[in-house]
Amino acid sequence: MAGRRGSTLKSLGLACGVAVVAATVAVQGQTARAKPTAGGWAVERTPDGRPDFQGVWANNTVTPLERPAQWEGKTTLTDAEVADLQRIANQIYENDGDAQFGDGLIIAVLDKQTNPKSTDKQTGNYNQFWLVGRDWHDRRTSLITSPPDGKLPPLTPEAKQRREAELAHRKAHAYEDPETINLGERCVNFTVPRLNAGYNSYFQIVQSLEYVTIMAEMAHDARIIPIGRREHLPRGITKWNGDSIGRWEGDTLVVDTTNFSPKSDFLGSHENLHLVERFTRVSKDVLNWEITIDDPTTWTRPWTVMIPLRHKDELIYEYACHEANEAMEGMLRGHRFQEKQGTAKPTSGGN
Repeated sequence: MAGRRGSTLKSLGLACGVAVVAATVAVQGQTARAKPTAGGWAVERTPDGRPDFQGVWANNTVTPLERPAQWEGKTTLTDAEVADLQRIANQIYENDGDAQFGDGLIIAVLDKQTNPKSTDKQTGNYNQFWLVGRDWHDRRTSLITSPPDGKLPPLTPEAKQRREAELAHRKAHAYEDPETINLGERCVNFTVPRLNAGYNSYFQIVQSLEYVTIMAEMAHDARIIPIGRREHLPRGITKWNGDSIGRWEGDTLVVDTTNFSPKSDFLGSHENLHLVERFTRVSKDVLNWEITIDDPTTWTRPWTVMIPLRHKDELIYEYACHEANEAMEGMLRGHRFQEKQGTAKPTSGGN
């Protein structure tokens, strides 16, 4: 699991497929440069005239997915407010305590917890050293732009009942059967879209005339998106990360994704998940990634997220997860031992 806080970590092996990606880029030829605007920047373009999104982009923003209660009714922060928050965050880093994944960091900052504890009560997290420093450029109080309150829409009554049953089953039977352990903990699939920031949250984009490929550092999943195909695959053909088709609307790449597997799990949504992603380069260093998420069998309305991805002169590293499932074997063996001792207790088995 690659971190970027220490220079020694830079020597880790490259992710599978980087050589192929580099070769693909080379085939495409030189990037065409547009004339600069009055502000001194114009989007670079590929030889076919499309905006050039190629390179490595990071989602390290500290902005939480949902607007915290402390910021209810507040859409943006002032520079002074951000500076105050950064002072508390710096104390968390200096204390080098339990790692705070995703929104955990900003929640700890808002609660003024300068030495927050692990979310894993049994084994503990990594320490903060292993996580990349977070990006404070975004002044918004939530990534969710719609609904305007910055909150996830409510689950439908049926989805709420379904999700409660799924989580209850997982808690009651965790580690009894490898199929019960959630997908991320088994290193099978980390969902699309992956919204969590600051933990292997890097993406590499490669473009050609007919395809755009988005390679995620987390689990090195590569989404190969055909440009211009009008129809999705037949409904009966499903994939972990769905079937994506792309099109250009001016300088925005629009990616429509359906046909998710019933085993896919994005916040409780499965085969009925429908994504519409819009990628727009708004500056030399920022690629806006807007995602509209819809599943009428899960949420009462569609909702939209906008994540400002930032360009990085870095590499994608291999995400080894727990390598050959050895860790899962240990978890199952440990549970069998607890059963023999009569001390086995229900555990969450992850989220």
